[in-house]
Amino acid sequence: MGTVTIGVSIAVPEPHGSLLQERRAGFGDAAAHGIPTHVTLLPPTEVDEAGLPAVEAHLGRVAGAGRPFPMRLSGTGTFRPLSPVVYVRVVQGAEECTRLQQRLRDASGPVARELQFPYHPHVTVAHGIDDAAMDRAFEELACFDAQWPCTGFALYEQGADGVWRKLREYTFGGSVVPPQAAHTDVERGTIASR
Repeated sequence: MGTVTIGVSIAVPEPHGSLLQERRAGFGDAAAHGIPTHVTLLPPTEVDEAGLPAVEAHLGRVAGAGRPFPMRLSGTGTFRPLSPVVYVRVVQGAEECTRLQQRLRDASGPVARELQFPYHPHVTVAHGIDDAAMDRAFEELACFDAQWPCTGFALYEQGADGVWRKLREYTFGGSVVPPQAAHTDVERGTIASR
């Protein structure tokens, strides 16, 4: 047995996921159709194929201890010049995503690892394309807004063709999703740059 490259993420549901994937492709990002629209919890990580059952058991425990929460995407941001990425911002659910990714990478688990950059939940809509196309992505999706109840996450594997495929979904142990706030900080304009 060899190694496999896995990732764990929260899928952006339909119709929003396909819309953002098509927009990403339209900006000229050649990787768009090989990457389902998502919020990363565990970035691409190489593991022993024989260790996958332990990884899956760990993900099951993390999900079982989790509770559903409201997710909201709104507006755009960028990691430029540090990294050539334009993204849609996670304006509700970011704290929950941060806690989840910490539990997934816990030192006692099978996918403990350090991150290249500090964790910042987001949905990539342009990566590694020319500056004019990055600017267009930033501007054209500035008014994008979507919300949904996040009820779990999924394990993905990257194939030899570079395409990410879902291996398994994990549903949170709790069943009640807190209601979307009637007046969020975003609507009051107090979150501008998270």
